Amino acid sequence: MGIKVAKFGGSSVADTIQFSKVKDIILADPSRRYVVVSAPGKRFDQDTKMTDLLLLCHTHLMNHLPWDQLFQVVCDRFSAIAFTLDIGADKLDLQAEYNKIKHAMEDGAGSDYIASRGEYLSARLIAAYLGWDFIDAADVIKFDERGRFLAEETNSILKEELKKHEYAVIPGFYGAKPDGKIKTFSRGGSDISGSIVARAAEAEVYENWTDVNGFLMANPKIVKNPKPIRYISYQELRELSYMGANVMHEDAIFPVKEAGIPINIRNTNEPDHPGTFIQDKTPQECMGVITGVAGSKNFTVIAMHKYMMNSERGFMKRVFSILDSNDVSFEHMPTGIDTLSVVLDNDEVGNKLPDIIEDIKRTLEPDMLEVYDDIAMIATVGQGMTYRPGVAAKLFAALAEQGINIRMIDQGSSEINIIVGVAGSDFEKAICAIYNAFN
Repeated sequence: MGIKVAKFGGSSVADTIQFSKVKDIILADPSRRYVVVSAPGKRFDQDTKMTDLLLLCHTHLMNHLPWDQLFQVVCDRFSAIAFTLDIGADKLDLQAEYNKIKHAMEDGAGSDYIASRGEYLSARLIAAYLGWDFIDAADVIKFDERGRFLAEETNSILKEELKKHEYAVIPGFYGAKPDGKIKTFSRGGSDISGSIVARAAEAEVYENWTDVNGFLMANPKIVKNPKPIRYISYQELRELSYMGANVMHEDAIFPVKEAGIPINIRNTNEPDHPGTFIQDKTPQECMGVITGVAGSKNFTVIAMHKYMMNSERGFMKRVFSILDSNDVSFEHMPTGIDTLSVVLDNDEVGNKLPDIIEDIKRTLEPDMLEVYDDIAMIATVGQGMTYRPGVAAKLFAALAEQGINIRMIDQGSSEINIIVGVAGSDFEKAICAIYNAFN
């Protein structure tokens, strides 16, 4: 029997009821030997996530404002879970843990340390509740002095540590620098921790438990009852994530992808649902024409035409130089023999657009230059599109039937992704039109 690593997100450990569900899920399969947990999330819409409470404590402390009552809210929430689940001081001395954290804060512990204590306490509670070993992430997940994650050193240390424990719980989100100071990943970093543990454990599968039944083919706020995605490749996931789909933290994919370990997105509240599998390739028999549709608004397209552009040496180099000098990166850059479109994110461009336009006119001397703002970019993604005739025609026809004008078209060399640019006002209508055309 292979090893499974199970990571449970904030919604999965939000309260006593969720803790009970987590225990049932873990014990239902003895191959779930290593568990990674987040800090408790929101219990209801108006609630505050544990990490946010802890960071608020730090803010108050740094600004010499009263923070004891805020910290007591944190302690009370963990204590309530422990009391209800009958996790007594003989299993876990929470008061001693609270005192240690409080003293560290008073001694000037950094924000990373304080932010990580939600994961730390959550993992201590789960370990005590299960009767499993606890492994502190600070001992096994390593960063260098500058805060850069040390993947190979971590994998070596963690691999050896896991061999000492048949069953163990590890807090997500953080590790430590050489001097022992806590360093956190970016928010959502518990996904990364789970992936790192799965790689070190040489897991059969990395289960990522959350509050949804895997991924959907489109945003349910736009498309009514979109179909679930049963299988998705790493490459498809990357494409959809890049275009705004709410999927896993990007850095969480790399460790398991390199190790060839599939990720299974599961729902803590519906544990019998198979969820979504993320792996190298979608099984042929499960492959549809498209896997998903995703998009984002607020782009600007700079379209230029210059006769004999293709034979003008250094033209693209000068385009990149203009963007670099204005400290702006491009999102897409579809080209024709005499045409070029530069797609920019409005948030990144800010008030730099007039300078960029002026530099383009002076340096590139285009015959024609047009700027389209309020453009939405939509990606239609799927391995099933590769070498299949008529996909693009079907997509464009669906948009035409809805009276949607396509401002830009871009397709990568892999043929698993067609990106179109449309007016921002047509964004939702375009998503629905594409989804319905293939379902």
